[in-house]
Amino acid sequence: MTQFDSHLLIVDDDERIRGLLKKFLMRAGFLVTAARDAAHARRVLSGLDFDLIVLDVMMPGEDGVSLTRSLRETLSTPILLLTAKGETDDRIEGLEAGADDYLSKPFEPKELLLRINAILRRMPEPTAQDAAPKVLHLGPIRYDIERGEMWQGEELIRLTGTENQLMKIFSACPGEPVSRTKLVEDLGRDRGQAQERAVDVQITRLRRKIEPNPKQPQYLQTVRGAGYMLAPD
Repeated sequence: MTQFDSHLLIVDDDERIRGLLKKFLMRAGFLVTAARDAAHARRVLSGLDFDLIVLDVMMPGEDGVSLTRSLRETLSTPILLLTAKGETDDRIEGLEAGADDYLSKPFEPKELLLRINAILRRMPEPTAQDAAPKVLHLGPIRYDIERGEMWQGEELIRLTGTENQLMKIFSACPGEPVSRTKLVEDLGRDRGQAQERAVDVQITRLRRKIEPNPKQPQYLQTVRGAGYMLAPD
């Protein structure tokens, strides 16, 4: 997926910033829709599908983290949070709520563009309907690697773009540990302890979706000193 066929939703209560972001991203080749707050965003999302949501955290009424957490109940669209809060705990809260990435204000527009494109590159490409499925089984859960879909019985388990990318990384080497550093690199993130901690948060979220008991992981295991390992049936 590229910026030339992607539709973005910008959600920011600051009219000036909202307008500048929309103009900049449209010049970069995106189709862009803007919303002024969480309630407006919900109305827009009820009628349109988007490839990515750029969401301000500090908004009156329902804030960006609360909206992210709510959207994740039904929506797997990637979410990039814009936050004036630079503390690690605040960023972790956003990731735990379901965001795929965050960017602290003030930021350079070019960095926003790079992060958006990095997220879109991580999204699974659509595959041909007749492609032979390759499926991993995790107890009652099955993960179709080719389609990037996870199912429990007839119920589709919604994965975020980052969670799907993690599953694809682990599915490429089942039974083999992958280091946190390698996961950060494969996810297209900058190196550093903060990003490795962010990966830990994503792993915790993924475990909640695939493990009978996330506190005692059976399928997405921690390998001491080596990283994480997917252990399918």
